[in-house]
Amino acid sequence: MSVDDLKTRSIAAVQACASDLYDLSQEIWKNPELAFKEHHAHKVLTDFLEKQGFRVDRHYKLETAFRAVYGKEGGLHVCVICEYDALPGIGHGCGHNLIAEVGVAAGIAIKAAIQDLKQPVKLTVMGTPAEEWGGGKNFLIQDGCFKDVDFAMMAHPFTFNVSRWRCLAIITLEVTYKGAASHPAYHTWEGTNALDAAVLCYSNISVLRQQMRPYHQVHGIIQNGGTHPDIIPSETKLMFYLRAHSETELKNLEKRVVSCVESAALATGCQVEYNFKRDASKYSNLIQNNTLATLYERNAEVLGVTNCPDKSVTGAISGSTDMGNVTHVVPGIHPTFALPTDASIHSRHFTEEAGTHEAQPYALNQAKALAMTAIDVICQSQLMDTIREEFKQDLAND
Repeated sequence: MSVDDLKTRSIAAVQACASDLYDLSQEIWKNPELAFKEHHAHKVLTDFLEKQGFRVDRHYKLETAFRAVYGKEGGLHVCVICEYDALPGIGHGCGHNLIAEVGVAAGIAIKAAIQDLKQPVKLTVMGTPAEEWGGGKNFLIQDGCFKDVDFAMMAHPFTFNVSRWRCLAIITLEVTYKGAASHPAYHTWEGTNALDAAVLCYSNISVLRQQMRPYHQVHGIIQNGGTHPDIIPSETKLMFYLRAHSETELKNLEKRVVSCVESAALATGCQVEYNFKRDASKYSNLIQNNTLATLYERNAEVLGVTNCPDKSVTGAISGSTDMGNVTHVVPGIHPTFALPTDASIHSRHFTEEAGTHEAQPYALNQAKALAMTAIDVICQSQLMDTIREEFKQDLAND
């Protein structure tokens, strides 16, 4: 069969399952679950994929992760990624029910295209929990789950279509100030106000924002400001997220923020402890592979999807995801697709939109475009050489 024939077959496979895919998405949307607790989503997704003829490894490395495999070893290995955790309080305000649906649908489409090919092709649909918090993909990376993958793909619902969305590297900073308690109206000089230190730290960082580089971001909260108005606080805690467009720039930003933290302690006479969490919660910047992105753009256009260049859209360089860590291990793409709404993600309004039937054509088009992109690479082996070389260069230049 020709490449066009295989693409036609893949599109037909998605359309044949459209109703079932909507029901799958609804099951996840109606039962939102937080990071590492996505038990219902895990069950419905793995049951669905098993019925579609995939070899399913449930509870793969993590309790709510899974791996669904189809095809043969010895050739190209394509990975399509699902996310399905929700946000506290607002459910699927990031549309992860649709991300899961897109991943499954793309898997079905690629499976239909490769099932009669003579060349060996391995397809994995990878279920990755805890994207919103916890870094599920990072644990899977550490366990070697992507070591034999040639490239990985997923797509995210958003307010506009961007084929080369640039997510920022992110790290969490925890700060604790320690002073001395005293009565605020009697012998106040015996106290050392840890709340003053916290407020100064927060204010220092707010002032620093004026001189930050483009796409450097710091935002945070005071988690503990004291226990009672009639006690000078002896201990306060803050948490910040630091973001930058590369690992190198993130390290530079860390140095500047540390100065804000330490100077607040010096000014108030408090002791300070701070810790950058260099664990699974640290997300790398997202690297979009140029060849894969170009192929995706062409296929999306065939389906009527017009993508905006990443630098022409406000907000196209924003946010963070553990898919960024995956793209530092294997080549990948992570486009966004617009739903028919102007609602911001991580809002109740977007939660509502992610559960509507009107969102379905947009999600299914993404699944088709991802599958068609994979088919291009499968059928043109020289493309993979270019993709690998670009990947090496991207890592070297990051």
